[in-house]
Amino acid sequence: MSVVTSMLVAVGAEAGSAHHVPAIVEWVNDLLGPPVFRWQQAILPRLYGLFGAEWHGDPNLPIPTHVVMFFIAVLISTVGLRLLLGRLSLESPSPRQQVFELLFSGLRNLMRENIGPHGLKYFPMIGTFAVLIGVCNLMGLIPGLVAPTANYNVPLALALLSFLYYNYVGLKENGLVEYLRHFAGPVLAIAPLFFPVEIVSNSARIISLSMRLFWNIFGDETLASVFSQIVAWGVPVLLMPLGLFVALMQTFIFVMLSIIYIGEVTQHAEASTVSRVELQEDVAHA
Repeated sequence: MSVVTSMLVAVGAEAGSAHHVPAIVEWVNDLLGPPVFRWQQAILPRLYGLFGAEWHGDPNLPIPTHVVMFFIAVLISTVGLRLLLGRLSLESPSPRQQVFELLFSGLRNLMRENIGPHGLKYFPMIGTFAVLIGVCNLMGLIPGLVAPTANYNVPLALALLSFLYYNYVGLKENGLVEYLRHFAGPVLAIAPLFFPVEIVSNSARIISLSMRLFWNIFGDETLASVFSQIVAWGVPVLLMPLGLFVALMQTFIFVMLSIIYIGEVTQHAEASTVSRVELQEDVAHA
């Protein structure tokens, strides 16, 4: 797994470097690059050495494009949500508030259908994924910006976060023993065979989540870049609806899969809770 992941990170880094460096990235590196590079020189060679690797820093671009773009996406998401909400009102909601409520109710219903009535308590994480990944994907359509998710490091980090989160939810909701039993299969006799298969299958979700997001966004940006070099006008503009569709669809797929994974690890815990409630009601009626 570690070898494959390292190869994929290298591919993502090469893919990200294939883009023209935006002016804002050059400005950030002119402003913050020297101290950041000195910090990297002091720490990263030793850190890489622990894994038998050698660090090769770039003094001209110590803060990579995808890092700058990701922080811009965080800023856009934070400020954009604040502006979208505006002043909340029950009597006369603004058009911006109505748009937010529409998105909120759609995501809430999606979580209720796939996780259950208790799914709303996971909304902060899923909502963060929806907003942040959506903004990251759409940034590729803005002149002068690059989609951070077109570099594999960003989708990999998001996939790792989703993986760690739903496993944390599973452990919290079920307990360690019950959650590990979830990987043992329905029959205890075949647990020694079933358990390693489930662990590998579960871990492979990191690769599938990240690669699906990365290749679609990277492919879309590459296609738009190639056509923009061949034809200055017309065709690149016509490709923008396709880019918009890919950006929104990949956001939906990542969010939907994260919801499904949470639903899988909480289904047993919810069923146990429902059974206990029903038992208590039966005892009370008796």
